[in-house]
Amino acid sequence: MAAIETSGLSKRYRRTWALSEVDLTVHAGGVTALVGPNGAGKSTLLKLCVGFERPTAGGLRVWGLDPTRDRAGAVASVGYVPQDPSLYRELTVEEHLRFATSLRPRFDAEHARSRLRRLQIPLSAPATDLSGGQQAQVSLAIALGTRAPVLLLDEPLANLDPLARREFLTVLGEAVRTDGVTAVLASHVVAEVEPVCDRLLVLGQGRVLLHETVVEALGAHRVAPEGALDTPGLVALFPDRAGTLHALVQAASDTPSTRPATMEEIVMGYLSAGRAAPTAGPLTEAATALAVAS
Repeated sequence: MAAIETSGLSKRYRRTWALSEVDLTVHAGGVTALVGPNGAGKSTLLKLCVGFERPTAGGLRVWGLDPTRDRAGAVASVGYVPQDPSLYRELTVEEHLRFATSLRPRFDAEHARSRLRRLQIPLSAPATDLSGGQQAQVSLAIALGTRAPVLLLDEPLANLDPLARREFLTVLGEAVRTDGVTAVLASHVVAEVEPVCDRLLVLGQGRVLLHETVVEALGAHRVAPEGALDTPGLVALFPDRAGTLHALVQAASDTPSTRPATMEEIVMGYLSAGRAAPTAGPLTEAATALAVAS
């Protein structure tokens, strides 16, 4: 079953297209890394899935439901974790769980409590006494307590220290394995999400640049020296952390003068390629051809 399906999904804010003709299918199970720079459309896509926003054009289904027509049903199918934990400063952790139960009668408070106890997060502590990592874990526990089949995480790692990030990802990975949750984890830093993701979805300027399993992406791409522009399957030139240019190519493993690409290099290559595409509005067939040719 598909967890998320879109067809020509587009969203415009005044004159700016946040998403443009997005066609994708996120299959049930595993963790999809939703990667792209700030402004790529990651948050907009997740908000459309939850029903916080309405599309300008195109279609969208989450767990078989259209959030525009059946927002209550779609919301019941989704657990959502924002970048900044949406906790009430004056409420204790336990009071947050009770509040969640009042909003969603099917909320499994004991499931959330058991995860928080294992993390040694005191249920009697008010939100103001918790560290940033602990607040993120509370938000994740509440999302998992909904028992929703789809979990959407909008850059929850952005403000966490390295240890808190690792602890968060450990809990997320365990939930996906044991509870059968389908997770979409947004980030603009590849290294953050690489340890747990099964699929890679790269957005740039509101468009899908790459959507493959991690295994497929790593198997289909290699890196060639900057001068190897005549290598078949060139995706784009991209700089490494020292500023040296390399070429990302779609190539077989035995292609001469190339080496295996890392996940970060694949993302950097496609983001570089995406900059050649026009930014205003859905692409026509002619505009698409021009963007690729350039």
